[in-house]
Formats: sequence, C-alpha cells, structure tokens
Amino acid sequence: MIRKIYLVPLCLAFMMLNAAAQPADRYTLLKPDRVFDGETMHEGWVVLVKNKNIIEAGALQLKLPAGTEIIELKGATLMPGMIEGHAHLLLHPYNETPWNDQVLKESRAERIARAVTHAKATLLAGFTTVRDLGTEGAAYDDVGLKTAISKGIIPGPHLLIATKAIVATGSYGPKSGSPDIEVPKGAAEAANAAELVAEVRNQIGHGADIIKIYADYRYGPNGEAMPTFTADELQQAGEVARSSGRPLVVHAVTVEGMRRAIAAGAATIEHGDNATPEIFALMKANGVALCPTLAAGESVLRYNGWQKGKDADPERIMAKKKSFAQAMQSGVRICMGGDVGVFTHGDNALEMELMVEYGMSPLAVLQAATSVNADVFGIAGKAGRIRPGMPADIIAVNGNPYLDIRALRSIVLVMKQGVQYK
Repeated sequence: MIRKIYLVPLCLAFMMLNAAAQPADRYTLLKPDRVFDGETMHEGWVVLVKNKNIIEAGALQLKLPAGTEIIELKGATLMPGMIEGHAHLLLHPYNETPWNDQVLKESRAERIARAVTHAKATLLAGFTTVRDLGTEGAAYDDVGLKTAISKGIIPGPHLLIATKAIVATGSYGPKSGSPDIEVPKGAAEAANAAELVAEVRNQIGHGADIIKIYADYRYGPNGEAMPTFTADELQQAGEVARSSGRPLVVHAVTVEGMRRAIAAGAATIEHGDNATPEIFALMKANGVALCPTLAAGESVLRYNGWQKGKDADPERIMAKKKSFAQAMQSGVRICMGGDVGVFTHGDNALEMELMVEYGMSPLAVLQAATSVNADVFGIAGKAGRIRPGMPADIIAVNGNPYLDIRALRSIVLVMKQGVQYK
C-alpha cells in the first residue's frame, strides 16, 4: 500500500500548536436588577464580559456566545468598581497604634504584612482602584506592593501611588520631644526650591504615579497650621511634576496654603478644612478638585472620646459640615476619599455615608466614587464607568444605593479585570 505523506510547513505547524495552546475566550453575562454605569442608573440592563473587558452593556438583545457563564443578581445593583481617592495602605487605625509608634516602632516587614491584608480587604469591599497618598515612613514600599498586586502575587486593587510625600524641613513628625534628638520622619523633607524639585524627581525615579506635597502643616508658633512652602517653591515643584505627566496633589487646610496650591497647578486639594467660598470659586475656575476626607476627621474625634449621636457635634465637625456645604454650592468637583488608614481598611464606604449625611445626594456620591474620581485622577479610560471597551472592574451590591447609600456595605460580587474575587 502506498501512503501519501503530507508535510506541514514548519511555520504553519508552530501556528497550529500555538492556537491549540491558547485558552478559549471566557464570556460572562451579569444580570442584575439595575446597572449604575458611573453616571446614570439604568433598569433592566445586563453586562457582557469577554475575558478582561466589557463588550456589551444595555438591554439584553444579543445572542450569547456558546459557553457563556450567566450570573443572576436578583435584587442587586451592578456598578463600576469604586475608586478610593485617599488611602494609606501602610497605616492602620490610630486607636490601635498611634501614628508616631507606627512610624517609629513597627518594622517594615510588619507594615508590609499589614498592607497585604489591607489591600485584600479594600478590594473585597468593592474598591478596585486606590489612590495611595503616602507611605508614612515606609519609604518606597508602596512600589513593591503595587508590583505584587499587578503580578497577581496578592489580591488587591489597582494602585496609584505617591511613595513618600514631601514636607518642608522641620514641619512634619514624628518629633522626639528633644531638639538634640533626630528621629526618622514620616515623609521626605525639603528645605528650599532646589531640594524640593530634586525630591520630586527622586520620587518620580522611584516609581511615584503622583506627587504629593504638604502646602501647610501644624508648625506655627503655637502648633497651629501654617503654610510651609512658598508660592514660588510650590510652583516649581508643580511644573516639574506636570512636565513628567504626574498630577500634583496637595495637603492643605489653611486658606493661604490652598491659594498657593491652586496657583501651583494642583489637581486636587486634600482635606481643605478651612476653605472659604472664595477659595472654592478659585478651585472651580482652575479645575482643582476637593477631596474632603470627612471620615478621617470624625474617626480621630471618636478616638479622643466623642460619642457621635450622643454628644453634641464638636466645633471641628460643625465647621467641616459648613465647609462641605459651601463646596457643594460652589460647584467645585468633589472626589470621594476618606483618608483610609486613619480608620479601618475595608470600611471605605464610611466616607460615602458621611457625604450623604453632610448633604450630598446618593447619586452624586456614587458618581464621585466612580466617574468623577476617574476623570479627576486621569484614569477615565481605565476605571469608573461601565461601557463597552472598558476593563471589567465591576461590583454588585444587594439593594439600591441610589435609594440607600448603606447598600454599599452589602457587596455580593467583586470582579477585577474579569476575574471574580467575590
């Protein structure tokens, strides 16, 4: 018998082997009662995910690919993975260990171990992206944490990191109590414009996505908050940061500190406790957003003995409520960021509950934690919305947070880049 032998060209053989080795596309259809797309609530929508991305979002009118996994989410609201705008994954609540002791007495290994658990708790709470605004004495450990998450070594949210943060020499803690004893600091110090610019470039070189600077701090003659860097120093630092494609993020609680930060081109002002209507108008005119960190302020007061709901509101809370109302009236963009680390990681929704309590509508709060944060942080094409072509960073909550923001406590699905974590 004569057999015909067909020789397959070597390049074609490799292509056939490679095709056989490729995993099949994975399709998942999510069927909730409603979908919040980052801007608007929609009844009767479904979302189709292919591998890592969203490919369809809307009324079910398509023929599903064979093998599609269908996840029924009765009674649930589907929404983009939320974005935490102000966190410190390398810190934990101050009523557990004071900030000074965390910086001076906890080993870097312990702090990293804690950060790993914080990252997982944050993700499972429905926050698929986090802006981490300073390692507070843990050097560049946020760089390694971000890398470990991106490689899939540990579960956690996407990270935007600031590494050390920058403060004026002599302004920041910890303080030893003796002028003769120097102790490690919780941030990088700079004494003049040249040092400030050099430190900005140094942090960029070490992997910072964000440049965070303290425009003021508690170092006035009587320990009151006062501006630290001059307007010119901040402007030079801001110019260097922006020229590298990195936003300038500024801690500021004094009117003058905020004024200098706005002039320097800050993308966001963190805290903004003593801002006035004039400052908010200036922020709006210059495209500067506010990250109010309501939860941190309330948490610190509770640690000091304030019993919310039983005791009268302290002056600081009354002032913050007034300032927050003025911010809303001004039309300035308001981010969602609680300064998590001052309070418990995974309890991030506390900030959103307080935003509603202080007068913001639930819809505006949901937008702040998704599309607004994405736009302000420069990641609008990567997070904050449910639409075809976006990464499948999606969560589902039991109930309707548009009607009751506390529904965000009941997470029933967490998906990050198409992978289900909950």
